[in-house]
Amino acid sequence: MGSEPVVRLVAAFPAPLDTAVAAARTCMSPSGAVDPGSVLGGPDLDEDGRRKARERRDSLARSLYAAGHHTTFQHAHFLFVLERVSRQFVWSFLHAHPFANSEQVSQRYVRVSADDVFVPEMPPPAERVFAATVAAQHEAYRRLVELLCPIAEAELLRRFPTWRRHPKRLARQTDRKAQEVARAVLPVATHTALFHTVSCLTLFRYWRACQQLDVPAETRRVVGGMVGAALEHDPDLAAVLEEPLPLESTPEFALLSEFHGAAAQPAAFRGEFDRDLGGLTSRLVGTGGDNVGKVAGAVRAVLGLARARLSDEEAVRLVLDPSVNRLLGEDLNLSTLSKLGRCLHHAHYTFAKKLSHAADSQDQRHRMTPAARPLLAAVVDDQPDVVVPRLIAHAGEGALEVFEEAIGRAWEGAAEARRAGASVEAAAYLLPNALAVRFVESSDLLNLHHKHKMRLCYNAQEEIWQACLDEALQIRAAEPAIGRWLLPPCSVRQLAGRKPFCPEGERFCGITVWRLQPHEYERLI
Repeated sequence: MGSEPVVRLVAAFPAPLDTAVAAARTCMSPSGAVDPGSVLGGPDLDEDGRRKARERRDSLARSLYAAGHHTTFQHAHFLFVLERVSRQFVWSFLHAHPFANSEQVSQRYVRVSADDVFVPEMPPPAERVFAATVAAQHEAYRRLVELLCPIAEAELLRRFPTWRRHPKRLARQTDRKAQEVARAVLPVATHTALFHTVSCLTLFRYWRACQQLDVPAETRRVVGGMVGAALEHDPDLAAVLEEPLPLESTPEFALLSEFHGAAAQPAAFRGEFDRDLGGLTSRLVGTGGDNVGKVAGAVRAVLGLARARLSDEEAVRLVLDPSVNRLLGEDLNLSTLSKLGRCLHHAHYTFAKKLSHAADSQDQRHRMTPAARPLLAAVVDDQPDVVVPRLIAHAGEGALEVFEEAIGRAWEGAAEARRAGASVEAAAYLLPNALAVRFVESSDLLNLHHKHKMRLCYNAQEEIWQACLDEALQIRAAEPAIGRWLLPPCSVRQLAGRKPFCPEGERFCGITVWRLQPHEYERLI
C-alpha cells in the first residue's frame, strides 16, 4: 500500500479565469484596465445574459490558450502546502524548472525519523523489501551521526574556541553538521513538506506534463491533488484545462526505449563524463566567446562612451567591482533592475557537473542557472554510483565502512524490490541521497555572479560550495577581468563598504573569508 501525499491550497486569487480574461481585454480597452469582477457582467443581468457572458468569457479564454497568449494566465497564483511527498519527486519535477517558488523542510538542520518516507505502490513482497531496506538506511544514518559528531565538534571548536563555554550551543551545531553529512545514506523516498507557489499557467503545464519520467506515478497523484484543489476553488478553469500527455508519448520515454531497451547501460557514459571532469566537481566546458568584450560593449552602450574613452577591462570593472557598483553590496539582488547590472546578461558559461542527489536538490533552487539533468532510468544500473561526502572520507575507516555498507544495501534492496515485482520507478526511491547526478548547467554572468555570492559562503552546502569554487577559479584563469569579481558575500560587502562584512549574523562561519584569496579557500564542514 503506497503512502498518500497531502495537498492543501492555502491561498489563491479569487477568480483566476476571470482575471486572465480581464487582463486580455485590457490590452484592447480604450478605458483602461478591465475589472475582473466585470467579466461576467453586472448583477442586473438575467439568467440568459449571464449564460451568454459566461460563454463569451470561456470562448475568449480558450482562444487565448490555443493561440499561445499565455501571459494572461500568469497573473493568478496558487499557494499550496505539500506534505508527505518524496524528495525524489521534488528533485525530478517540482524544482526542475524556473517558474515556481518553494520553501521546504531542510534535511541539513532537521533530524529525519525512520517512518518519514514515501512508499510507492508495489506488491506486498516488494513492499517488505522496501521497508527492510529503508530501516537499514536509517540505522546507518543514526550510526553515522554518532561517528561524525566528534570530528564535526573538533572542527567547530577550531573555528569557535569559546564554544567550549557554551556546551548546549556546541552540541546543537555539532549535531546539525553531523546529520547534514549523514543524510547521504537516506533514501530519496524521504518525505519533505513545503510551501509551493505557482501561477495558473504553471499549474496548467504541470497537469499536461505530469506523466513523465522519472516519477510519473507520484507526480500525477500530487499534481492531480493540486489541480483538484484549484478546480474546487474555481471550477471555471476546466474550460481550458487539457488532459495529461501519456507517458508513452513523451520524447524521453521513446528515446530511453530506443537506446537502452530493457535495461540501462550507463557505465560508458559515467566513465567518459568523470574523465572529462578531471577531478573537478564542476568543469568549465564552454563560454559565449569574448565575454569580456561583450560585457564591456554593453557597458559602453549604457554610458554612451566610445572604446577610446573606456577600455574593455575598465568597463568590466565598473559593473563588477562592488566599490564602484555598490548595488552589488545590497541585501536584495538588484542587478536585474539596474541598467548597468543588465550588462552581465551578455556573458555566458556552461559547466559539466557532478553532485550528489542531495546537493543537486539545492543547486537546482538557483532557477536562473538552468541545467539538463539526467533521466535516472538511463544512468542508474546495479553498480553503486555515489558522491562520498568529504567529512565521511576524512572521518576514518569506521564512518566510511558504515557509509559503504549502507550504499551497497540500498542498491541491493532496489534490485531485490524489482525482482519482487516493484517497477523500476518504485525501486529507484531506495537510492540514497549520495547518488551521483551528472549534468550540464549554463548561466549568464548576472545570475552566476548572484549564485556565487550566495554559495561561496562557507555556510553553503559543501558540495555546491566546491562546485562554485571550481567555477570561479576556472573563470578567473580564463577571463581574469571577470573572474576576479566572483566572490562570497562577505568579500563583496567588504568591497562595497557594507558592515558587518558577514551578513549571516549568529550564523557566522567563524572564518574571516574576506581576508582570503579564492585559491586559499578550504573547508571540511
